[in-house]
Amino acid sequence: MTPTSFKELQQGLPEQPGIYRYYDADGRLLYVGKAKNIRKRVSSYFTAGRNTRKTAELVRRIHRIEFAIVGSEQDALLLENALIKEFQPRFNIELKDDRTYPYIVIRNEDFPRVFLTRRMIRDGSEYLGPFTSSGKVRELLDFIRHHIQIRTCKLNLSPKQIAKGQYKPCLEYQLGNCRAPCAGLQTADDYQEGLSRLRSLLKGNLNPVLQHYKAEMKRQAENLDFEAAEQLRRKIEHLRNYSARSPVMNPRLGDIDVLSLADDEDRAFVNLLMVRNGVIIDTHSLEVVRKLEEDAAEILSQVALHLRERFRSDAPEIVAPVAVTVADARVRCTIPRAGDRLRLLELSLRNAEYFREEHRKRRRLHLSDPAAGHRETLAQLQADLRLPDAPSHIECFDNSNLQGSHPVSAMVCFREGQPSKADYRHFHVKTVEGIDDFATMREVVSRRYARLMRNGDPLPQLVIIDGGKGQLGAAMESLRALSLEGRMTVVGLAKNEELVFFPGDSEPLRLPLDGDSLRLIRRIRDEVHRFGITFHRQVRSRGALANALEDIPGIGGRTAAELLREFRSVKRIAALSEAELREKIGPARAKAVFDHFHPGT
Repeated sequence: MTPTSFKELQQGLPEQPGIYRYYDADGRLLYVGKAKNIRKRVSSYFTAGRNTRKTAELVRRIHRIEFAIVGSEQDALLLENALIKEFQPRFNIELKDDRTYPYIVIRNEDFPRVFLTRRMIRDGSEYLGPFTSSGKVRELLDFIRHHIQIRTCKLNLSPKQIAKGQYKPCLEYQLGNCRAPCAGLQTADDYQEGLSRLRSLLKGNLNPVLQHYKAEMKRQAENLDFEAAEQLRRKIEHLRNYSARSPVMNPRLGDIDVLSLADDEDRAFVNLLMVRNGVIIDTHSLEVVRKLEEDAAEILSQVALHLRERFRSDAPEIVAPVAVTVADARVRCTIPRAGDRLRLLELSLRNAEYFREEHRKRRRLHLSDPAAGHRETLAQLQADLRLPDAPSHIECFDNSNLQGSHPVSAMVCFREGQPSKADYRHFHVKTVEGIDDFATMREVVSRRYARLMRNGDPLPQLVIIDGGKGQLGAAMESLRALSLEGRMTVVGLAKNEELVFFPGDSEPLRLPLDGDSLRLIRRIRDEVHRFGITFHRQVRSRGALANALEDIPGIGGRTAAELLREFRSVKRIAALSEAELREKIGPARAKAVFDHFHPGT
């Protein structure tokens, strides 16, 4: 766009808040931005001498500008964020935050169960979170179960079922972890009270729980049940110790989201601390890839909107080192100069700087020592899949068939994170009639590990079954029959969705989409697909050739295979004389083959 054409366009730009969009000559969206004053903001891009290299490249490509006026800067932020999410323009910042996070679900059922999940189902259940670490969630659930008696069984506890009197108190009741609603020993109202205390704990609000236990302890002491009163006193002490683990404990702070940023050339590293009732309840860091020269305020404004949506935050205050535009006009932004808010901001910045340094180390490691990079990837995979050892030896199985023909299987082997092609194996299916993926997987897994055991070869640390829960279950049947269950970790990889299933788990694990672990698993999966499909094509091709010969009257599969082994192709066989064929397969069959290819001679 020339300066002259821009001046003409500038006259039509409004001096109101809104968003602007830059398009190239092919109509591709290059950039979406927000502004208090659209004309003034757009003009700044075309001011000579003020643009850096990246911005100059953007301006060079701009062919058309569109804009939309909105009611406020907050509305502009929301619209900008929605457009960036939908179209992902080339010159807008990129948020490296594709992970899925765990929730604590309070199930929509009678006497609701409480458990961890990564999948939200719209069935009326209540989802608390998300949380940034499944380990923290499990620790939190364990802590909750020590203090609030919530059932863990999967029984149908409808009033009708309880009235039948079929259920008896189990061991959890004897241990004091459950009050046996199944046997009618706990009312629904009392159970809901416990859930109320659970919600308070998850929000970092310990006061209602502490007050409940203090009142209960006093009541037990008045009834001279000093043993029960002592147990409650211990719970109160445990709760106080738990709350004291937070580096900032000032209930007057209320609910705050703290954001900080550490720079690194063309990237920024942002940290969020979630503070509820003065207690830090969660923290999360993410990487931002700069496409232009966005300043800290622009980055933090977009990240704040993204993270508050992601973690469903309704905190009325954001603490940050710069003024942040917030989508909700009721939320205030504070730039602290002293006190607890400054301490929180400094703590958040330490987290962001640590995250940046870890990223730098990983980049240096991958550039200077690829083998060390592979070791780090395996260590990450070990952590993500909770393996006892780093999986230096990984094997992956996949079945291959085309429209129900020529079923085969393939296995690839990776050692130290790299393909070990000498260990690749393919399998002709021997015991399965027709197409049965489960039976095929049972056969090939059994054959592979029975052979390793016979030869005394080491077992892999990790086995990946490409095909999800059904084929994983089939593989586990074979391993149990070989007494190998528990001697190596076996997981199923759901086709297309890339969800990881563990034997017996009802919920899959979704690895971070931009993480090293999933990248390695994808590479292994793609390699087993390539190896399996190549082998399948070879088998299918040989089968088609054999079928072409078997169509000749008097020629069976064995004769067809014998001819193909000797002469390699049907074309060569067709060119042979009857005498040459007679030497190989005898006079009668030689005449049948020769007459088939030379009719009328």
